[in-house]
Amino acid sequence: MDVSIIMINYNTPKLTEQAISSIFSCRPNLKFEIILVDNSEDPAWRYSGSRQGIKVLSGVKNRGFGNACNVGVLHACGKYLLFLNSDTLMHPGTLEQCTAYLSSHPKVGALGARTLLKNGTLDHACKRGFPTPCAAFYYFTKLDRLNPANRKLGAYRATWLGETSVGQVDSVAGSFLMMPKDVFERTNGFDETFFMYGEDLDLCFRVKQLGYQVVYYGKASITHLKGQSGLHTQSKTVAFHFYHAMELFYQKHYLQKYPSIVNALILSAIRLKYGISIAKIRRGSALRAAFAHNCKNSKKAGKKRKI
Repeated sequence: MDVSIIMINYNTPKLTEQAISSIFSCRPNLKFEIILVDNSEDPAWRYSGSRQGIKVLSGVKNRGFGNACNVGVLHACGKYLLFLNSDTLMHPGTLEQCTAYLSSHPKVGALGARTLLKNGTLDHACKRGFPTPCAAFYYFTKLDRLNPANRKLGAYRATWLGETSVGQVDSVAGSFLMMPKDVFERTNGFDETFFMYGEDLDLCFRVKQLGYQVVYYGKASITHLKGQSGLHTQSKTVAFHFYHAMELFYQKHYLQKYPSIVNALILSAIRLKYGISIAKIRRGSALRAAFAHNCKNSKKAGKKRKI
């Protein structure tokens, strides 16, 4: 078996079926299997499809993305693992190109493909640097936009590396993350402390600690239907996990590397960003409620005029 594709279905059966169909429609010229870990809590949202070459692990308790991926790997037979989001669309040739690159570059421990949004623009999360204090400062103050090609200023989103280029980066995204199974096992898998964000960044950090390279492979691509999940859903729970993951990553990998004053500033900034995000979500909810109320009153007024 060449590749084991690990996918998670959490309340997105239609998206999951669409992603799976896109893989089969590409007719990959290699041996692959799909291991679908279904951790949907409501049986109505579980994946009900049936295809040859798919192992469905149903009724898995939802302990987060990393946990589900780790469960899937236990059933994987492939030499290479591909962690693939359920809200993605595979492009022809991508599986073959990425697998061939890993096969011919044994020093590469993790690889990500060029990931496009629905409108065709780049999903910048597919190649990025580690969020060091400097990299984060340049990004959040937008100084990185002054010279995106500069490695120092553009470190956070790796803007110095072209979209269709191939090169080493700090991290690639969990929406498409391919790696040799033996490397994954050497890292001891995803850190399940990260519930639904940051686990890919943390895994890439540990891959590099083992002496392997993390490569962005811009010659192959997928589409990521972002907006179906994540921060775009305007969920307080999602926002909590997003910023909590940022704090976890910093505490795990950087807390001992920087002075206390720097640590205090960074952690305070993360909590401030979280607070602002929650305030925006509440404001959006209030505006939507007000809009719905006005629409309801307008309909009532219209009916009275007709009478």
